[in-house]
Order: sequence, then structure tokens, then C-alpha cells
Amino acid sequence: MYTKNPFMPKARMNAVKKVRSGWGIRKTARYFGTSPGTISKWCRKAPSDLRQGIPTESSRPHHSPKMIADDIRSAIIKKRLSEYPRCGAVIQKELENEGIKVSISTCNRVLDHHGLLKKKSKWKRFWRNTQRPVPESPGDLVELDTIHFRPFWHKNDPTTWYIYTGIDVNSRSGFAEAVDRISPGPSLHFARRIRLSASFITQCFQTDNGQEFGRYFSLNLGTRHRKIRKRKPNDNAHIEKFNRTIQEECIKRRSFNNIEELNQCLKEYLNHYNNRRLHMGINFQTPLQKLQLQTA
Repeated sequence: MYTKNPFMPKARMNAVKKVRSGWGIRKTARYFGTSPGTISKWCRKAPSDLRQGIPTESSRPHHSPKMIADDIRSAIIKKRLSEYPRCGAVIQKELENEGIKVSISTCNRVLDHHGLLKKKSKWKRFWRNTQRPVPESPGDLVELDTIHFRPFWHKNDPTTWYIYTGIDVNSRSGFAEAVDRISPGPSLHFARRIRLSASFITQCFQTDNGQEFGRYFSLNLGTRHRKIRKRKPNDNAHIEKFNRTIQEECIKRRSFNNIEELNQCLKEYLNHYNNRRLHMGINFQTPLQKLQLQTA
């Protein structure tokens, strides 16, 4: 019997004393309200002097036949603590590509056991999905945004740089460039560089209602410009997620002496993001693989 009652060891001891004093097993079981088999087990486990009672043993099994192997557990943790940490589903797919078979639930359970799993807050507000353009092919919808970045945060320096970001919703191809100021002019140059560097034709740019994407930007863009609803950043969900990915995986807690260093860091990360990083939204492919399938 497994219980948290602190008086159970003494009660077991009293039952064994009754048996040793001449009571029968069944009589003692009826008196203490338990089964005869339980009384017999207590008698076998009881010490000879009965001074300390019969302690409650743990019900925890000594070994689980389905317990995950230590090498697989270490591989999951290593993937999570790598330079570019990912969620359990991506870790499971990467291990599968390496020939290690493990389920998504096992990956999440290992991450949760070691405190490496990010859990959703129950207070997070739910946003209802809204109708948006359907990106059926690359270039149908390219979302743009900006990141405000403080390069000298460790020195309490108020200097702020800005990172223009863009993402093609269909292929998940990412673009980024750092500047020292934002306005419709630099925004227009960034959009034009996307059109020149991308392997697809951009049909529509979608932005928020910031002043850097104002009237001058719209009139000189040369293609369709769509703005999201005011105070509804979820309409630009893909670029907001891309911004967070850059901040967490590329520039988090890092300092740069000049914008050239920041742009070089962004260039190296975009090479990883577009050519090697697996994306859940496109069936665990890279943007390069997605574009190759579209053009094949």
C-alpha cells in the first residue's frame, strides 16, 4: 500500500505485533481493514525488534523498458543547444535526416524534462485569422518590415540602427539589410534590391502603416503595394516571425562596431536561412529547395 500518511509505518508495526502475539492473519486483516495478503507482506518485511516501524516504499519502477537511449537524449539536447536552436518538430526531422528515429512527442518530452521547452502563456490573446492574398507562387506576396536594433546596449548608448527585413510568403526566402536611418527613400532602395536579387518576379509588397512605407514609397515602387490593417500586426505574421528569428538566432546579445559588421553577419545568416535551415511552413524544406521545385 502506497500512501503519504505519516502514521502508516506505525500502523503496520502494530499489525505485525498482533500477528506475533498470537492473532491469526485473517483476524488481523479484519481488525485493520486490509487484505490478508497485505498482512502477510508486512510480516515478511518487518524487522525483528519492530522499533522503527515498516516504512512506505516508493512505487516508482526501477527501469522502464521503453526509456529513450542516452545517446538519443544527448542528440536532442545538443540540437536544441546548437548555434541556431529550433523546436521539437524540427529537431525530430533533422535527427530523422541523420538516420536517428525518434518521435516528436519524445523530443518535446526530453526538452521539457531539461527545461528547454518554451511553453505558451495561457494569458496570450487569441487573434482571429483575416482574409489575406493567397501566395500561390513565389513573388505573389512579399512582406516588408523593420527591426529597431541597439548595437551598444552593453554601454547604455542610445544609438539605434535599423534592419530592413523582407520575406516571400510562398518560398520563405528571406532578405535583410541594416541602415542607420529609415525613411521612404531607403525603404524604396531595399525593395528594389529585393526585386533585383530575387530569382522570381515580385507582384505585391505588403507592409505595415509606418512612415517609412508612406506615399513616396507607394508611388515609386513600380508594383502593387498593400498595407495591413492598423494595429493588426498579425496581418503581417510571416515577417513578424522572421524578425523574431533574426533577433534570436543572429543578433541577440551581440555588439557590432559598425553597420558593415552587422550587414556581414546578416549576410552569413541569410545564407544559412535560405539554403540550409529547415522550415516547418514549407514541409521541412529550405527556401532554395522550395524555389527549385517551383521552377522544375
